[in-house]
Amino acid sequence: MAKAKSAFVCTECGAEYRKWQGQCSSCQEWNTLSEVHLASARPGGGTTPGRSGYAGDLSREVVDLGNVDLSEVPRMSSTFAEFDRVLGGGLVPGSAVLLGGNPGAGKSTLLLQTACKLAQQRRILYVTGEESLSQVAMRAHRLQLPTSGLKMLAETSVETILAVAERENPEILVIDSIQTMHLEDISSAPGGVAQVRESAAALTRFAKKTNTVLLLVGHVTKDGTLAGPKVLEHMIDASLLLEGGADSRFRTLRGQKNRFGAVNELGVFAMLEQGLKEVKNPSAIFLSRQEEQAPGSLVMVVWEGTRPILVEVQALVDESALGNPRRVAVGVDQNRLAMLLAVLNRHGGLFTGDQDVFLNVVGGVKVLETSADLAVLLAVVSSLQNRALPKELVVFGEVGLSGEIRPVPSGQERIAEAAKHGFLRAIVPRANAPKQAPKGMEVIAVDKLSDALDAL
Repeated sequence: MAKAKSAFVCTECGAEYRKWQGQCSSCQEWNTLSEVHLASARPGGGTTPGRSGYAGDLSREVVDLGNVDLSEVPRMSSTFAEFDRVLGGGLVPGSAVLLGGNPGAGKSTLLLQTACKLAQQRRILYVTGEESLSQVAMRAHRLQLPTSGLKMLAETSVETILAVAERENPEILVIDSIQTMHLEDISSAPGGVAQVRESAAALTRFAKKTNTVLLLVGHVTKDGTLAGPKVLEHMIDASLLLEGGADSRFRTLRGQKNRFGAVNELGVFAMLEQGLKEVKNPSAIFLSRQEEQAPGSLVMVVWEGTRPILVEVQALVDESALGNPRRVAVGVDQNRLAMLLAVLNRHGGLFTGDQDVFLNVVGGVKVLETSADLAVLLAVVSSLQNRALPKELVVFGEVGLSGEIRPVPSGQERIAEAAKHGFLRAIVPRANAPKQAPKGMEVIAVDKLSDALDAL
């Protein structure tokens, strides 16, 4: 009997070590090393499922890069336009897609709706490791989905799943979830570092070999990151995150990694009694504003992927009773808020060092780009002066440390989107101002923060 070999793998960055140590030398995190039992070599040169055996299924032919076929990879629609948008145009045969999210976000619901609709015209195998077949059937009946044609399997053994998949030859294989899968050769419990890594490697290897679309459901940790070893994200082709709390009926699907499309696309869904329904016009749901305009409220135009979205930002500035005033930001970077307040003090002449500043982006949207800078500052000024801004005003632009207003990408499209929703006035960077404003809209071009404050 060959002696079983083991290694220690960091759950944060995937670095491997021969022996245990308290701190990972790669990511500098403490107590993140877990023992992984390595698969031993089989007679004849093969290996058991694992990282070392992955390269055996790839082509060994050496080709010139100029001779590689550049024909478009055929994609299949998921029946959801928002889902296809985030994927980059649809599902790619042979790809591995990981869908993560908090409990109750709707991961299983989204994939079950997709599988039931696609099963009417394609071969689908849905593997559930967390629920029984009756539970899945009850959910499908409650969501009023077509159930005929969808092949179901309640199993957690990867070897059994691969054997059934070889027999059924599906075009799409759904695994719900990867944390419940296990391999017989790995001694650790399901959900551990070794099991998640090796199970995902075996399933991904099967998908590449048979040109099958692999859809994996993944759990997240309490801080919202994907549970399991970091190397799992390197194995797959696309990593998607379904966000949305239990108190909100809207869900946002955002791409974190995509080898077949852009990673900054955003899909919006509404959770209804019949399951997830895609929102064709996200700006409409994020602009459900009150009739009477309140101080500190302002609409901005952010760019998500290939389209502009209008969202409302709210600011509340109040006198602080603490020695260290609070800076709370929901939906934007808190460090960037502190930087913008310093710019407002230096170049705008408005002091907020003795005030608590609270900022919120309505609808649970997370703004990752810098085009929201000017809107954030003007919302803070509105609350600080206790004066409401015009309801028909829309603002976007990046603010530099010297108080200049910098242009942002796709400025013309942002202005056109605002005009389409009935906004009559826009404050934008001068470089983004169009030669001819949309009919009925006044576009105010500014160069400095002081110019934007004067325009108010």
